[in-house]
Amino acid sequence: MSAEGGTKAIIAALAANLGIAASKLVAFVFTGSSSMLAESIHSLADSGNQGLLILGRKRSERDRTPEHPFGYGRERFFYAFVVAVVLFTVGAAFSLYEGVEKVLHPHHVESPAWAFAVLIAAIAMESFSFRTAIKESNALRADKSWVQFIRRAKAPELPVVLLEDAAALIGLVLALFGVTMAVVTGDGVWDGIGTIAIGLLLACVATVLAIETKSLLIGEGADPDQEKRIVAALESAEEVDHVIHLRTEYIGPEELLIAAKIAVHHDDTAAQVARGIDAAEARVRAELPEARLIYLEPALADKKDEAPTTH
Repeated sequence: MSAEGGTKAIIAALAANLGIAASKLVAFVFTGSSSMLAESIHSLADSGNQGLLILGRKRSERDRTPEHPFGYGRERFFYAFVVAVVLFTVGAAFSLYEGVEKVLHPHHVESPAWAFAVLIAAIAMESFSFRTAIKESNALRADKSWVQFIRRAKAPELPVVLLEDAAALIGLVLALFGVTMAVVTGDGVWDGIGTIAIGLLLACVATVLAIETKSLLIGEGADPDQEKRIVAALESAEEVDHVIHLRTEYIGPEELLIAAKIAVHHDDTAAQVARGIDAAEARVRAELPEARLIYLEPALADKKDEAPTTH
């Protein structure tokens, strides 16, 4: 994910959420709708989410230090995980609490016109944010499905924004449904039902994001297709007989660590082996620009060596 593209999607989501949160709070004051209150808290939480994502990107750009020799690329994974576990979970818990309270102690929705006007405006703003995130994601996901993109993306910002915006749009529809049913039937319980549905939705999104960002945080490697390309690039060097084993790990969204044991020819000199290693590294970087750190261990070729292992 390019820095420019990711930042554009985050800023669009931040601007939309701030505007939506303000409008929903106004609607809540005039209507007393718990769905409106839950949605306003959701939007405020989303605004905090974007703030954390921006902070994570900024902190990840720090230079490496003796204490952190591989740099701070994982800061982006960490803050995305905080977004999933803390803010989304808090939003879900608050919505569920408000919804249950409203079901147990329902009251009529006041000034429903305010609620409808704000919800329609919020849907328009959130749709703009969602459209921006989709446009930025389409430039990167290629032929992958949306599920594959969210599961395999190494830069966490766009998957987070995509799921946030999708949850926000669905939540707005649920809020609109709850308010509409409460007005039509005169039963405030519907407002509570809509709020509970929003809470359950947020909990599901939090779970998906937590699982995916946790996987990145503890260390994900290259996907099978990338590993095949790495092996092919290494073995294309004349001095490399074959790859004995390979290990990879993303230490940041755009930083791939590669460690491999390569078999070299028995009669090669040390100088030839060194040149071969340099050539192999250059070919891997040409194939995968994110391969920033490559460590190759030469070993004498042995016919008993098995095919390269990657796990």
